[in-house]
Amino acid sequence: MADRLGLIAGNGTFPFLLLDAARARGLEVIVAAIKEEAFPEIEQRGAAAVHWLSLGELSKLIETFQQAGVRQAIMAGQVKHKQIFSSIRPDWRLAKLLLSLRTRNTDALLGAVAKVLADEGITLLDSTSFLEPLLAQAGVLTRRAPDEQERNNIAYGHAVARHLAQYDIGQTVVIAESACVAVEAMEGTDAAIERAGEIMRHESLGARSTLSRALTVVKIAKPGQDMRFDVPVVGVKTIEVMQNAGATCLAVDAGRCLLLDGEKIVAAADAANIAMVAE
Repeated sequence: MADRLGLIAGNGTFPFLLLDAARARGLEVIVAAIKEEAFPEIEQRGAAAVHWLSLGELSKLIETFQQAGVRQAIMAGQVKHKQIFSSIRPDWRLAKLLLSLRTRNTDALLGAVAKVLADEGITLLDSTSFLEPLLAQAGVLTRRAPDEQERNNIAYGHAVARHLAQYDIGQTVVIAESACVAVEAMEGTDAAIERAGEIMRHESLGARSTLSRALTVVKIAKPGQDMRFDVPVVGVKTIEVMQNAGATCLAVDAGRCLLLDGEKIVAAADAANIAMVAE
């Protein structure tokens, strides 16, 4: 691996973790921080250089990396789907790329960007590079294992999520009593969980049903998940949102979902009596 790495930084702590891990291996990191998404604190993490770019500036991204001698790069951090398809102001290179797409979904767009980068001599690495220890390991992760109803919810959620994921709709479904309450779309995982909580609270007003209102969150990788981008991630905030929404169980894909806060997320789940399992 080259001794200089490019980092395309979106929002959240994912870019910070990757930057720290790359520097720990002796790499100089050149950050291309997305103005609409990246946290300003990225400038205080010891990168060799931080360049701020807008979402649509593909040519500037390529020029920035080429001038810095970057031959390998990683995408890390969320770029909201609605940003990609509503707020973006493409330069000529990205506009040309967008016109060439047959389907306007995230996978198609980022895959095309990766090809353009490769054509310019910049290889895009898996976004889990350097962070393998944070990938969820198979098994029950918390003190409490899922109960029978939660297990039923997980099984049903997996079936629904894997069917939907092939269309790049989202990676998360929220289940109660083996019924789908909410599906993630462009709003993101946390918003989908919050919406499910609101739905269940509304439905329970005045209801006499004896059915459980507890929610199970199932987050999966897409079939043939391209690990270079849009890798499933969860963190302590996910647990906080689940607790507020009345969710009692979280299921993720073993080896294909990053636990961004490491052991802290398991501790938070234990404190909230939320079962976590990776399968």
